Amino acid sequence: MLEKAWTLKQNLIDFVMDAEGDLAVALEAFAAARSTGERYDIAQQNQVIDSFTVEGKVGDKTPIDIFIESQPDLTQSELGLLESWQHRSFPALFEITQISPDSLEMMNWLTAKHYAVKPNSANFLEQMSRLKLGEILRARIAPLTDDWWILSGPAIQMGKLGKPKLAVAIGNFKQNYKNNLYSDAPELLEQAWKSVEKYDEDFTEFFGSDEVTLSGYHLNKKLAEFQEVITKKHLAEIGVDETKSLADMVEDAGVDREEVKAAAIAAAGADAKAVEVMLDSNASSKMVTPKVELPDRFKKAEKVTALSHPRWGQTFLSTYAQFTEMLAAEDFSTIPGYEKLVRSYLEDTAINAWIWQRLAKVNPAKLEQILQTVLQRTDFAIETDLDSLLQEFKKPLEPELPEIASVPLHLNNLFQQALGEVNKSKSKPQDKKKSSKGFKS
Repeated sequence: MLEKAWTLKQNLIDFVMDAEGDLAVALEAFAAARSTGERYDIAQQNQVIDSFTVEGKVGDKTPIDIFIESQPDLTQSELGLLESWQHRSFPALFEITQISPDSLEMMNWLTAKHYAVKPNSANFLEQMSRLKLGEILRARIAPLTDDWWILSGPAIQMGKLGKPKLAVAIGNFKQNYKNNLYSDAPELLEQAWKSVEKYDEDFTEFFGSDEVTLSGYHLNKKLAEFQEVITKKHLAEIGVDETKSLADMVEDAGVDREEVKAAAIAAAGADAKAVEVMLDSNASSKMVTPKVELPDRFKKAEKVTALSHPRWGQTFLSTYAQFTEMLAAEDFSTIPGYEKLVRSYLEDTAINAWIWQRLAKVNPAKLEQILQTVLQRTDFAIETDLDSLLQEFKKPLEPELPEIASVPLHLNNLFQQALGEVNKSKSKPQDKKKSSKGFKS
């Protein structure tokens, strides 16, 4: 079965690499869209090709669909493998937890799920003797049988990583594989999306609107108040008395002290008084909402606008008020730096499609006129051309899971421990540098 899978996968890869026409064009576009600007080594290139067989599109078909159509002699078991690869394979960061002569036990760090995995070639089987327990692999795995998985393509070896480096690697994975965060745990993905909706609901209730503009100093203070309000609200919802000590809560809950300690999370309030605790028996699957905080670069700004959406999440902009003032001006060309402002909104990845759609509703005729002038496209129509313009500047039209989304408890704990190690290292007496301002997961 394993050798059959090796042969089938190689035939699929060869088919894609030898293809011409639409399939070749689609592969090139797929690779370009995933380029980070850095030079890929052969393993990274092969990972992109492997991902293309599953995630690529040629019209409404995947490369696997086209391969199946071109191979009428495929057996039922081969068709079954291809079908399972198309629908159930996924990339992740895996930690090696056990090494056997012909297989690996691995844990997906994004979801803490474990897998028994076979190598994808005789060559990798030979290399396995050099792997070490605790080593991190960035790889895609695919089903082989009901109980076994197989490496779908090359595995990028990242070595053993301490907590700070592991947290950075997970942060990079989250950034580069936004559609694959919880591929093997749809329940976590659903909880994460629900947390974005809940955050938007709480934000709107607290501020009285989904949009608020204040000085950076005052907005930072209000966000600290907001953090404390939603933390206390959540504590009340799960029946935890915030005035009780951890020892009291352990005694009341009748559970092991270490279990409660592992599930206790320091809340991100302004004075860090409130403690959010997960006491039920299913604590390991709980999701934790990230800290609500104004980024440092906005804290001294004259005006900062905070915007919230139930799907796009939270956005901070120091120029949003300036942009809306430009839309309200009788003659936008009299506004200093208007062209630079518009271009920055097109080029900045932080300005998503929803922000542009929101601005289009403020004054569509004026925005159309501005874009016609800045882009030198006299026939540009806001109603029919805005989406294609946003895609031209690589802005997804559908939301990706925002930073404000909750994360699994085990990841939150890793990020907190990593931050603690970084701050401890920075605060050593022999280190003259400034202490770390924070850790971005």
